[in-house]
Amino acid sequence: MTWFSAKRTSSAVVTADRERVWAVLSDPDAVAAMTPLVRRIEVDGDHWRWSMDEVPGVGVSLAPAFTVRMEADEPTRIAFTHDPPAGSRERAGVDGTYVLTEHPEGTLLDIELEVRVDLPLSKLAKPAVKAAMDGVLASMGRGFGRALLTRLDAREVPQG
Repeated sequence: MTWFSAKRTSSAVVTADRERVWAVLSDPDAVAAMTPLVRRIEVDGDHWRWSMDEVPGVGVSLAPAFTVRMEADEPTRIAFTHDPPAGSRERAGVDGTYVLTEHPEGTLLDIELEVRVDLPLSKLAKPAVKAAMDGVLASMGRGFGRALLTRLDAREVPQG
């Protein structure tokens, strides 16, 4: 087994106030509904357990489930850290942050995340697996962004 990882960052100004953006990003049902490939998110205190559909393009059949510990500094920052239950071993994990900053046209939303998966592949497969993971994350990010704007009835403000 080999661990593979991919990172993704994005930044956008959305025409919705920070409290509305916060409300959506801190709602596990909303996040699950907006995120492509996510089947559901179950909540147990400050832990969210993500169950996903099969992820395409990583070279093996993989429908990951993973647990993150959520930490919130309302209304500016949500952090999530891979934190599986004691005694369990998860073959996937995600760490990241949402940072929400007030902006004259709405909210500046900065997202950073790192995804890791443990696959039964050789380390020699890293370039191909990383490329596949990068593609899946980019696609998921685009879908999430569109769904977030729709849910907020907002638009993205071009940055320049």
